[in-house]
Amino acid sequence: MHVQQFLFDTGIVPSPCFVLDQDQLVANAAVLRTVQERTGAKILLALKGFATWALFPLLSREKGHGPLWGCCASSVDEARLAREEFGGEVHAFAAAWNRREMAELLTLADHIVFNSLAQWRMFAPAIAAANQGRCPGRQIRCGLRVNPEHSEGAPEIYNPCAPGSRLGLRRRDLDGQDIQGISGLHFHTLCEQGADALERTLQAVARKFDPWLVDCQWINMGGGQHITRRGYDLDLLCQCLTAWRDRYRAQIYLEPGEAVALDAGWLVATVLDIVQADMPVAILDVAVPCHMPDVLEMPYRPRVCYLHQDCAQLASLPGQEAWTCRLAGKSCLAGDVAGEYAFAHALHVGERLLFEDMAIYSMVKTTTFNGIRLPSIAVTTSDTPEPRFRLLREFGYEDFKRRLS
Repeated sequence: MHVQQFLFDTGIVPSPCFVLDQDQLVANAAVLRTVQERTGAKILLALKGFATWALFPLLSREKGHGPLWGCCASSVDEARLAREEFGGEVHAFAAAWNRREMAELLTLADHIVFNSLAQWRMFAPAIAAANQGRCPGRQIRCGLRVNPEHSEGAPEIYNPCAPGSRLGLRRRDLDGQDIQGISGLHFHTLCEQGADALERTLQAVARKFDPWLVDCQWINMGGGQHITRRGYDLDLLCQCLTAWRDRYRAQIYLEPGEAVALDAGWLVATVLDIVQADMPVAILDVAVPCHMPDVLEMPYRPRVCYLHQDCAQLASLPGQEAWTCRLAGKSCLAGDVAGEYAFAHALHVGERLLFEDMAIYSMVKTTTFNGIRLPSIAVTTSDTPEPRFRLLREFGYEDFKRRLS
């Protein structure tokens, strides 16, 4: 990930701050456009992974110059954001809906995917009534999420096909059932994985659900494909998508979140103090549970960039450089720790660090635990002689207070 040196400038960039890389978003969108052109598939933005609506014009076919056909939403509020700010198709899935949510969703969604036959049957009459008032080209299409009971090695918390998963119908749930009115199937098995994992998933789905796939008008293969990652096998992906398009004569959808904004942002942090435990601990002006929760949930080790002799470089594994420390946040949670890193010099109070690849998930999961303020949000681009920096939003006390009562 190319780091723009001015991000370390305390006079330009506030701290903490999520800084989005507009150039990388555009580059990712170009890759996704190529996949669509080669296969006829439609790619949707998964708002659960990236929802910074100020930059939707870079991605949306309808509201800007991007390649994406719309969004997939996991809630009514995401569906509303998609309809208002992104445009195009709005697809919605949740493990369950209540009647109040469904009444609003019927005004927003083009596709609604259900997690059970009971939910589909509960809401089918309301959807039929809503479709009577819509023009023929805007009918709500209904689908079912299926579980192929095929896992690809994701951490269990992110594995939708783990034993006991509540997500999706197994084959036994569909056998002998009348699903007239269902026009497509949705499945999701991947997490930050390559086209080889998708190929194996498709084999598993076909083995179990071919009798229903042949009647589908559309098939949604979910997300988790790391399409824009360096080294991803785009040719294999396109072969898989084209083969299924031809085999089932259905419109193919993908809904990646990470691939859209992969490597497209940093979290700027500042060292507030250095304390001594079993090793030096640098306390930062961010909090891991508030601002980088996936570091604890996934878990994973984010890349960290710093300045050494006026050059940006990545921190190393413990012991591989002159000075090793633990990076920790400012909250009261004992486990508020980002990890242990080695630097070419001892960090000092006031020094800037950049956590890389923070545009995805981290931003949409932020909280105000402990009353810690959310990082500012900004965007930068280097498509001019001098890099441009634009502050989109800052947060304060009222943002914390309004969440409570």
